[in-house]
Amino acid sequence: MSISIKSKKQAAFTEMVGRALRRAAKAARTEAKAKGTAIAMMRDGKVVLVKP
Repeated sequence: MSISIKSKKQAAFTEMVGRALRRAAKAARTEAKAKGTAIAMMRDGKVVLVKP
């Protein structure tokens, strides 16, 4: 397998992972909003609870 094929596969995998993480974050925000719970987020290097 050549290097370019490996890098193309890796780029495709990275893109799929990014999409999956965005979908999971959106689902978590939607669920938190429906149930009225806070979401833990990083802001200025600290973990804070945010109400959606």
